[in-house]
Amino acid sequence: MVASPGNSLIGQSMKKNHTAFALTLLAMVSVAACARNTPDTSQPSILTAASTAASPTATRPAATRPSATRLFEPLETRPPNAREQKPAFAGQTRASGVKSNVAFEVTVLARGLDRPWAVEPLPGGDLLITEKSGQLRIVSAQGRVGQPISGLLPVGSGGLSASSGLGGLPPITARGQGGLLDVALSPRFARDRTIFWSFSERREGGSGTSVARGVLTADRANLEQVRIIFRALPTYNNGLHFGSRLAFGPDNMLYVTLGDRFDRPNRLKAQQLDTHLGKIVRINPNGSAPTDNPFVRQSGATPTITPTIWTLGHRNIQSAAFDEKGRLWTVEHGARGGDELNLIEKGKNYGWPGVTYGQEYSGEPFEGAVTAREGYMQPVYYWDPVIAPAGAQFYTGNAFPSWRGSLFIGGLASQRLVRLIIKDNRVVGEEHLLTERQQRIRDVRQGPDGSLYIVTDHANGELWRIAPKR
Repeated sequence: MVASPGNSLIGQSMKKNHTAFALTLLAMVSVAACARNTPDTSQPSILTAASTAASPTATRPAATRPSATRLFEPLETRPPNAREQKPAFAGQTRASGVKSNVAFEVTVLARGLDRPWAVEPLPGGDLLITEKSGQLRIVSAQGRVGQPISGLLPVGSGGLSASSGLGGLPPITARGQGGLLDVALSPRFARDRTIFWSFSERREGGSGTSVARGVLTADRANLEQVRIIFRALPTYNNGLHFGSRLAFGPDNMLYVTLGDRFDRPNRLKAQQLDTHLGKIVRINPNGSAPTDNPFVRQSGATPTITPTIWTLGHRNIQSAAFDEKGRLWTVEHGARGGDELNLIEKGKNYGWPGVTYGQEYSGEPFEGAVTAREGYMQPVYYWDPVIAPAGAQFYTGNAFPSWRGSLFIGGLASQRLVRLIIKDNRVVGEEHLLTERQQRIRDVRQGPDGSLYIVTDHANGELWRIAPKR
């Protein structure tokens, strides 16, 4: 295989065995990173919405200052895990804290959801919810939780879906991080009623991320014409790092994020073009590869894999959102440190596992890795310690004018909603919201009314609406 421009490791990985590639990564240690500004360790105050456990609605005090106040000190003041690492440019980590003095209220629309993974607003105000254990439901704008939509097979079952003329779905495996994951509406949903969803598919020898599509019936009770349009390869036997965010671009193509499946033997596959692991893929709504994808004509390509690849070198992306300019941004999980915000560009290499921030969960450095190397993309921003990112949304609505353009990111282990202010492709402000609720935020989406909708990652999961204070 011929290496693509600026991605010299690809050619090496496809010509040599994994041992030789690992030696190449070890050689990276000598690469020097840029100087770092020492962060101010003073602790800024954080203004969040007031809430009580007993009340379904929490109200934030009305604003008395401008809509956003810069604190001019980093919001994160804990010591980093990888203290020896330096950012590549000023502001790449530990941005100045901001307070968005916005009057809002948080309403719990629904409780009792089983580890909801995604929320997708429907036209008219109702919401599609996926539950990791295998249910797809509609929750009304008023909070009524509907019965599971039929057409998906229950976890652990096999055979055909009775409502599907095309055979239905193979079993979903809810092992570990797997299960029924993301859901997205067709760009033409008002006409074709088609939805797309990702899930960890139980396969011979293990599991893998798959994407299916189906048509929602007029009564919204069933899925018909169900078929799988994409299967990430190779199959692997664990329950980790499925990636799985779905996002339709302004080009009406479906972008799918895929993890490296966690285990060390798989890491190098994030750099190889004969596997989907550690990639973002771009496919047509029918699952085929667009002819303008970057590696369609790659010499020696694997015909069922390589043409679908959009970018490579990712660890585990569970956040993906398009901005108003039509650009794709993702946030991927690091280990101990190294959560990354990336601006995604066609055909680029984002470095994992050889170019990365953070360290192993053990506290040891990543073997052979450096934080910067020519030809590899730098993250726009990174967190150390991590936020453990989940779903993301650029805010474009009218309900909160001062939030327009902000990127909202769910935090799992950090139990917060993160708001970033981005200017000229740099993060210039960071705010942490809803910290007092102490819940893992799995997804955040903007509804047609301009409200934000959130699902929490718990066995008794909740659906929240963030709306202007009445």
